[in-house]
Amino acid sequence: MIWGSSILFLTLSKPVYTSSWALILPGSVNAVNVNLPEIGQASATSGSGGGASSTFDPRANYEYIFASEQVISQAAKNANLPTDRFDEPRIKNIDNTTIMQIEVTGPSPEEARKKSYALYDALRQRLNELRSSEIKQREVPTQTILRDSQAKLATAQRKVSAYKLSSGINSLEQVEALSTNIEQLRRDRAQFASQQAQAEGKAQKLSRNLGLTAAEAADAFKLQVDQIFQQNLKDYSEATAILKVESSKFGPNHPRIRKEVKRQQSAEQALQRRARQLLGRPLAANILSRLALSSSGSGRDALFQSLVTDQSAATGAAAQVRKLDEQIASLEGRLRWMSQRQSALESLLRDEQIAQAVFASTLAKIDLGQGDLFAAFPLVQLAVEPSLPEKPTSPKKGLVLAGSAFGSILTTVGLWILWIRKPWVKRIANFIST
Repeated sequence: MIWGSSILFLTLSKPVYTSSWALILPGSVNAVNVNLPEIGQASATSGSGGGASSTFDPRANYEYIFASEQVISQAAKNANLPTDRFDEPRIKNIDNTTIMQIEVTGPSPEEARKKSYALYDALRQRLNELRSSEIKQREVPTQTILRDSQAKLATAQRKVSAYKLSSGINSLEQVEALSTNIEQLRRDRAQFASQQAQAEGKAQKLSRNLGLTAAEAADAFKLQVDQIFQQNLKDYSEATAILKVESSKFGPNHPRIRKEVKRQQSAEQALQRRARQLLGRPLAANILSRLALSSSGSGRDALFQSLVTDQSAATGAAAQVRKLDEQIASLEGRLRWMSQRQSALESLLRDEQIAQAVFASTLAKIDLGQGDLFAAFPLVQLAVEPSLPEKPTSPKKGLVLAGSAFGSILTTVGLWILWIRKPWVKRIANFIST
């Protein structure tokens, strides 16, 4: 019976061939960081790492997908075979690696390898469907988050624009620029004040030395440039000089002395009339003599010129100081007004920057996340191509014959033991019969 059944099994059973191949899940994890200047940073990590972790092994998920009815049906369709002829593959996860070893059986070597490729294509198709579904499911909440962050950014920008329009402050740099401008005006004021003090000191010293004011020195130059005044001054000077010479020779009633005295008085009266016409006020004789400058020029003319120049410089510097004081006071008032509103603008700009950072980082993460197709289901690669088996894996003729021989030996030993224990067998037979 043993040998007959074994020979019958070997004769009637069809050979089964096994195609072996292997998949590998890459262990590298790709990370992408995006730096947004003055805004923030966005990062995305590719989930292509398929190694076993402390919580789960992705290969266990893939093993379950391999054996799913949907993958088996698709594989049978790819191989143009009925589903009942496509058995579940045998899968083994090799420890301490990311390799999955798969075995697919078939009635012929070619069909076994064909079923292996069909199963691999069905697996990839199913994984792509799952990845697309996962991305679509994530798209709805991410788009909601993006719209919310965009609305917050728009609100923050409207608040900033409205506050800038109402307050007149366009940027925080305005306050700093205004403060810098005030400091520059203060330095200019100090410089003009120094020039004023220096010019006034020189003018006061010359005024004391000359015995007249700067206004009187200016009047002297007005008189100097008038030809009529200079002609009368010349007549007055000549008459005065002649009187000094002739007075030592003649008495006061001498005709020549009387003539020159009359000439001197006429010239003096003409000088006073011309000076009153030019200056708009009468001048005493002693003041008129101090203001009289010769047209030929002298060292006294240079001192008068220096006095007028220094006084003009002092007056101009004083006017600049007053003007700068007005500008500084006006700008300081504006600075106080702007400083009170600066804090509110800073708060609004900070809110806008935060909203902009959130929106930009969210948008970058969405774009990077959509580009990562392997976040939920890691990439798989065909590490070992499906083999074309040369020998059938079932039935194993040697194993069947060895089993038959071992069974024959056990049966023979059992019969022999029963033969040598006949009395015991008879007692058992008698017991059963009674």
